[in-house]
Amino acid sequence: MSKKKRQLHLNLFVSPMGHHEAAWRHPQSNLDQLLDFSLYQRLAAKAEAAKLDSLFFADRVATSPNAAKYGAIGGYEPLTLLSALAVVTQRIGLIATVSTSFNEPFNLARRFASLDHLSRGRAGWNIITSGTDAEAQNFNYEQIPEHAARYERAREFLDVATKLWDSWEDDALVRDKEAGVFADSSKVHELNHKGDHFSVKGPLNISRGPQGRPLLVQAGSSQNGRHFAAEYAEAIFTAQQTFEEAESFYRDMKQRAVQLNRLPGHIVILPGICPIIGRTEEEAKEKEAKLVELSNPAHSLLMLSNRIGFDLTGYPLDGPMPQLPVEEVRGHQSRTSLIVEMAHRENLTLRQVLERLAGGRGHRTITGTPQQIADVMEHWFQNGAADGFNIMPQLMAGGLEDFLDLVVPELQRRGLFRTEYTGTTLRDHYELPYPGSQFAETPLSRTV
Repeated sequence: MSKKKRQLHLNLFVSPMGHHEAAWRHPQSNLDQLLDFSLYQRLAAKAEAAKLDSLFFADRVATSPNAAKYGAIGGYEPLTLLSALAVVTQRIGLIATVSTSFNEPFNLARRFASLDHLSRGRAGWNIITSGTDAEAQNFNYEQIPEHAARYERAREFLDVATKLWDSWEDDALVRDKEAGVFADSSKVHELNHKGDHFSVKGPLNISRGPQGRPLLVQAGSSQNGRHFAAEYAEAIFTAQQTFEEAESFYRDMKQRAVQLNRLPGHIVILPGICPIIGRTEEEAKEKEAKLVELSNPAHSLLMLSNRIGFDLTGYPLDGPMPQLPVEEVRGHQSRTSLIVEMAHRENLTLRQVLERLAGGRGHRTITGTPQQIADVMEHWFQNGAADGFNIMPQLMAGGLEDFLDLVVPELQRRGLFRTEYTGTTLRDHYELPYPGSQFAETPLSRTV
């Protein structure tokens, strides 16, 4: 029996106007659609027609008057939006970002179980700890807790959430009308969890979802983030600038998984790429130049300062990127380290750093023809740097179509991407096993 050929996994990271900071100013962008559900419905339908694995929505629970002045902000809360999209899609996965720092396990587990039922098994959770003081100040903190403390809370949070999803065994529902028995109470379990951060009795008040648990996604690349991902993540969104960096990260995460007695194939690693696509290389570069022309360096500098937790507004734009105390950063340590290393490796001025980050906040920007984009993706995929990609069009209007209509068919011609869905759940798409309930004497385990 021949072994199934390995194929790419493709996730669409949805940003309504695009991932470039200036995308909202582009002539093709329609700002009236920012909170128009029909826009998201159309984007989801296009991605599903192209057989992408999943849609992903990020989230940040803070803004500022200055950010509102220069950037198109104020999108939907992810779980709310994905619940609506679950009704108007059939197969594509639905991944929402929710922070462990500003939620409770019971509420979160209930909402994701609900989404998994609504979507018939297509829910995924991007687990974040959040990383800015501005967010913390909306939830009774003066500043964000330090890095290790946030991951300590996240570990207990995930432990409780997992037990809640498992609290109804797979065959707990009896539904016997004649006997008057709805569920087998011996297969519905209390947790009685009491830990350093949470006290939760359980069980969850909704039965086990079609996937057992939502697909678990993680995006931190710090040492704390990597260890957390190796323990729990089933998919990893990561930002890597070079093949060498991506290959090193990929190898490290697969090795960590093995050390924790996990199968390396059960962690799917998806670097983010920000494509600008032209039918010719010249056309692609013209599209990139237009977005750079629309950029506002003052806004870009503010966004970067907020992200790394270090005020860069007093530094000259045409001077070198300053040395930053990465080890003292309380917020996004891995992304700060990536930015600093890129700037110093390539001898970039602060202005050049801002231009590079404007298109994807540290993710790899690729400008070129469909064939050139596919070449890079194939090289990373075939040489141990990626299991697939997190697709982040710099301009959604037109840019998404360029990727779906030009790059995806090229990948299909090369035998690197599916032409039809072969399963119905998000776990099916990512070729990941069904997790049985930890409370069952003989847990049900299904593999795709």
